[in-house]
Amino acid sequence: MGKKDIISKRILKILVRDFATYLFGLPVVEVTLLDTQTQRVEERRADLLAQVTLPDGEAFLLHIEIQNDNQANMPGRMMRYLSDIVLDYPGQPVRQYLVYIGKDNLSMADGLDMPDFRYRYRIVDMHQVDCEDFLRQDSPDAWVMAILCDFKDKLPREIIHAILTRLTRHFGENPPRLREYVDMLDILASNRDFNIDIFEELKMLAIDVEKLATYQLGAHNQALEIAKKMLEAGLNPGQVASLTGLTPEEVEQLKSESPKLNG
Repeated sequence: MGKKDIISKRILKILVRDFATYLFGLPVVEVTLLDTQTQRVEERRADLLAQVTLPDGEAFLLHIEIQNDNQANMPGRMMRYLSDIVLDYPGQPVRQYLVYIGKDNLSMADGLDMPDFRYRYRIVDMHQVDCEDFLRQDSPDAWVMAILCDFKDKLPREIIHAILTRLTRHFGENPPRLREYVDMLDILASNRDFNIDIFEELKMLAIDVEKLATYQLGAHNQALEIAKKMLEAGLNPGQVASLTGLTPEEVEQLKSESPKLNG
């Protein structure tokens, strides 16, 4: 998650919660983001690390890695992350998850087996998760998570537009929240090899929505003018509403506001 340094802690906390809820089956009720920087000769940091609490009060450290290709040394890397976490937060239980979003079939091991040592972490293979399952949910968090799922036979731009359309409609009256969720979508999309600029797609979508809104407004105004002429010609409000597509309330209001019809 290379862009995470420029993303707010609030957004990262939401992502931790969403990963836990939608992918790991952990209904966390509290999330505290933790620093994952480890100062050594080389710089390493886990993608996401947080202190989480479940509804029954169980608390533990949740470590999440997102991987977009198969790497044979991943078990060793995960174990190094674990050792750093255990040293930085001694005595606290840790659960580790690797989320695989690569194009090739998953081939990485989920741990290490040695004569006197066994180490395991959980892997979530996003090839097994249909994006439509997330897009069908009534939740902007689920829509954003769909970017990591399997698109089946759909093109990436098609799915991105579907997500942005849902977000725009849901947060149309709340630009700051819309920006927050688009930021979340952008950081997750950066982990996939799409070569698509999320914010450029949003701009194009916004133009289309604006055109549609302008068209709808023009069509509505035209219907009002036609309805006024129908009323003046002697048609009753029920007939006018049926013929123009206006609501009965709109026709009644139009009738009450017209001097010719109330003279």
